[in-house]
Amino acid sequence: MTDGEYKKILKQFHKLSDRHILAVETDMPYSDVLKIVALSDKIRKAGNELVGLMRKKYDQLLRTKRYRKLLKLYGDTEDKNKRKALAKQLNEMQISYNVTWDYCRKSMIPIGKKYGIDAIFALTKAEDIWHGMEKCLYDNGKTIHFSKYGDLPCIRAKQINRGIPMSVKDGRIQFRLGKTMFGIQANDRFQQDEVDAVLSYLAEPENIDNKAVNTLIEDACCIDTYRPCYATLVPKLIRGKYRLYLHLTIEGKAMPKYDKYSNPRHIYGKGTIGADIGTQTVAYTSDTEVGLKNISERGNSIQTSERKERLLYRAMDRSRRATNPQNYNDDGTMKKGRKIWKYSHHYKRLKAKHSELCRINAVNRQLAINEDANHLRSLGDTFVTEPKNASRLMRRTKETTVNSKGKFNRKKRFGKSIKNRCPSGFQTAVERKFKATGGTYIEVPNNYRASQYDHTADDYIKKKLSDRLYKLFDGTEVQRDWYSSFLLYCYDFKSEDIDKDKCNAEFERCYSKEKALITWIKANKIKILNSGIKIA
Repeated sequence: MTDGEYKKILKQFHKLSDRHILAVETDMPYSDVLKIVALSDKIRKAGNELVGLMRKKYDQLLRTKRYRKLLKLYGDTEDKNKRKALAKQLNEMQISYNVTWDYCRKSMIPIGKKYGIDAIFALTKAEDIWHGMEKCLYDNGKTIHFSKYGDLPCIRAKQINRGIPMSVKDGRIQFRLGKTMFGIQANDRFQQDEVDAVLSYLAEPENIDNKAVNTLIEDACCIDTYRPCYATLVPKLIRGKYRLYLHLTIEGKAMPKYDKYSNPRHIYGKGTIGADIGTQTVAYTSDTEVGLKNISERGNSIQTSERKERLLYRAMDRSRRATNPQNYNDDGTMKKGRKIWKYSHHYKRLKAKHSELCRINAVNRQLAINEDANHLRSLGDTFVTEPKNASRLMRRTKETTVNSKGKFNRKKRFGKSIKNRCPSGFQTAVERKFKATGGTYIEVPNNYRASQYDHTADDYIKKKLSDRLYKLFDGTEVQRDWYSSFLLYCYDFKSEDIDKDKCNAEFERCYSKEKALITWIKANKIKILNSGIKIA
């Protein structure tokens, strides 16, 4: 094998292999951490300047009738050759209006020099902005947004030997940013195992790369090399003090985790799991267990912390209105046009409390989602659910309706529930977990209609959204979300439809577990949102 062929296969291996991120805190002194925060704010300002430039170019392109007409034709046309011709015209218009990656990259060069930012960090920020621009051009994005004051973008260089280079000294990993040298704090066994794996690669990189190339040629699979790809610095404001974390992107799958007794922390089960993921709850049915619980709930109910968030936000609004009466009309609505705001010290203290509470709730939400995903993976290896629909549920209704009292119904839908519970984030975490651990993740077709089928009548019966507990055709009362999960559990992989024979065979066993679950929920006085289960 020639050197050129070897490099080509190695490059292909890097593209095909898995990657994961090791997040650890740095041991940098606080004076240097403040310098990194200042650099992050410079990157934010430079990014905002480039966002303003690209938004202007994109708006000019979108204002042209020809571009809008071509977009409509491209969406309505199914013929591949015609779509290809239309795509070519769209690309030509994008080039003529400078809505291109090349223009975005070149425009960032003078902006980066103006703010004194390293070229590799400026290029990475330009890449992030262009990804947002691509979402507007080719996906469902509307516009790209500015970063507000206080947001701290990460400092990333997508090359391990530039920006934040890595080295090994006395058996420890070190990093450098400018003239500042710093290390990392590996506080638990998992982090130390990851660091040891990276050090073992750096001790003999050529041998491990050769092994990776040979495995790809002979067995057509990728091994875990634990090659460090690049480093990212992430500053965070925690309890009023800045802390600096390093995210090291590593090639391969993450190391397994163990408890203090050296047993694997996560056990992977076998079998099928049907799950109905709602806006606030998840119901699931598996071979060994059925469940109905609130999403993103860890330990005690998060409704208390959600209420604290709302109360703090209302207090902030009262303070803002008291110090800025010139910006509001007599009826309490906000005036139009440019406004100058003054914030009292009381408002700033409330805002700091609110930001900290939001941060804590976000962390707890993410931990709860990961715990639930791991638990579901321990019940089986095939996860069956309905397609994601949270973004559609967040939209306001278009029709104006009037209730029985003659008042207009609110057009708001599930925005607050989705913000607090993150059903899409939960579903994405489950999908990632099952695919990363050798499991199977399946989304049923839209015509599956698990919430409407009745296996006792062998027919689809339309039900109201408010009917949380309802009776089947034979008189059996079931909880709606659980029954949907049971029908997803009875998924036929060949026909991609409901397996009616499995429904009849498994219903009694699963139904007895569902009755025991509801009894347990009532006995422990657990409030399951929108479940219809009443607690005395």
